[in-house]
Amino acid sequence: MSVLRVGNASGFYGDRFDAMREMLTGGELDVLTGDYLAELTMLILGRDRLKDPSAGYARTFLGQLEESLGLAHERGVRIVTNAGGLNPAGLADAVRQLADRLGIPVRVAHVEGDDLTPGHPGSLTAHAYLGGFGIAACLREGADVVVTGRVTDAALVTGPAAAHFGWQPGEYDRLAGAVVAGHVLECGTQVTGGNYAFFRDASRAGRELRRPGFPVAEIRADGSCVITKHPGTGGLVDVGTVTAQLLYETGPARYAGPDVTARLDTVRLTQDGPDRVRIDGVRGEAPPPTLKVGRTRIGGFRNEVVFVLTGLDIEAKAALVREQMTDALAKSPPESVRWELVRTDRPDADTEETASAQLRLVVRDPEQAVVGRALSGAAVELALASYPGFHVLAPPGKGAPYGVFEAAYVPRGEVAHTAVLADGRRIAVAPAADTLVLDDVPEPPLPDPLPDGPVRRAPLGLVAGARSGDKGGDANVGVWARTDEAWRWLAHTLTADRFRELVPESRELTVTRHVLPSLRALNFVVEGILGSGVAAQHRFDPQAKALGEWLRSRRLDIPEALL
Repeated sequence: MSVLRVGNASGFYGDRFDAMREMLTGGELDVLTGDYLAELTMLILGRDRLKDPSAGYARTFLGQLEESLGLAHERGVRIVTNAGGLNPAGLADAVRQLADRLGIPVRVAHVEGDDLTPGHPGSLTAHAYLGGFGIAACLREGADVVVTGRVTDAALVTGPAAAHFGWQPGEYDRLAGAVVAGHVLECGTQVTGGNYAFFRDASRAGRELRRPGFPVAEIRADGSCVITKHPGTGGLVDVGTVTAQLLYETGPARYAGPDVTARLDTVRLTQDGPDRVRIDGVRGEAPPPTLKVGRTRIGGFRNEVVFVLTGLDIEAKAALVREQMTDALAKSPPESVRWELVRTDRPDADTEETASAQLRLVVRDPEQAVVGRALSGAAVELALASYPGFHVLAPPGKGAPYGVFEAAYVPRGEVAHTAVLADGRRIAVAPAADTLVLDDVPEPPLPDPLPDGPVRRAPLGLVAGARSGDKGGDANVGVWARTDEAWRWLAHTLTADRFRELVPESRELTVTRHVLPSLRALNFVVEGILGSGVAAQHRFDPQAKALGEWLRSRRLDIPEALL
């Protein structure tokens, strides 16, 4: 077979339940993948496992499989998923029991070795990000369903591709091409029109975005691929949607993984027909000598209350209640106190809601009592003794634990990457023989700037798209231009310093700009803007999902020729 068709049916734990059946019935596939894991998911599964040692995997996957395993078997489609989470062996056993109950003869294998929790005292979970060769070993030995724990998201694609085409470690260009394909597929409908900056343009062009179809990668033996979707499904696949997903949650041009370092600055995207984008030209280098380990732990307890301030004197009302709460909490002040006034009010508003602002108080402390009854009592006692119109969105609760995500790195040899086959045999997956200590790629030459001409004050989003996301406590914002002329302007205008001006939260933080000319894109990494990561809920948008859209709404002088 010259092309391997790999589809995706899940971009996160909680994605569209019907997607697995839709992908199996909507068109041709060889492999169907499902990505269920994220930093927050690992914390959620860790807390599940505390209550029940047999838990720790994505239970919805079993529900999806119950109505789709027969379809996959009939069509000869193999299923590869990281839904095993913290307990891939447990999920593999559950899949076997399900298959036996349904009378479907399938061979189930799993991958393990990622769990390093015993070696990381104080961690709720500690899991190394494994590559795709454990998955490949399972598939080469005839597995129909492969369950993994914490592998890289792209490994769900590199493993099947390596197994199908016979790739070996060291075939870096081919592996890098599959990594890029895997990264594009991993978030499901984000590459088929979901969460897309230019969604209005797509709608005006008659594309139905209410229910985008899930993506398919047609991978070839040289590592190149075409990204598409099943015929007749909603959404859109074009160079813009693929560019957006390529920039999502990435950083420098060197995109490091356990099997290969993919060079994002070599990626070429070409429209190959309606809803078809060709990806080729991807170069690869040796992987780094260490593996990333994602660790989660309980950071303490968190509580919040939102005071509603209506009408006149918003600032004075906020100052009064802040002083009152500070006095009330003075006997046992929380370790962290954060106030945020959100001015959602409008002058002379015609509804009470649009006349109101919100003052949000978030407290954190190692002790639940400090942020629980002490906070709720202080807030409730002010009901008749504070600013006029006093009320809150909801009374504060008892205080809930919050999580912290941390990244660590271990030598490859310390991780026992193992493929556990359907018949119980175990195959050790050797670590990469060659490694490369990675440096940043020197910034490439910029295009010639646009000639001087008239400018107009306008939002950046009129000429540039963006997509943003989280990596631990950092955020990345990928920004791209849709035309060569807009790229000439963007590359010279949107510097790291200009980014800090447009995003005031980042002014005291380290902001690094990475230039990707082949994508007409800039990728900004903002260090520390998310605190201890999504589970800590450090800011209003804890995963930085809308940070790029905020940037696009900011105004600057744009050449009229681009508008």
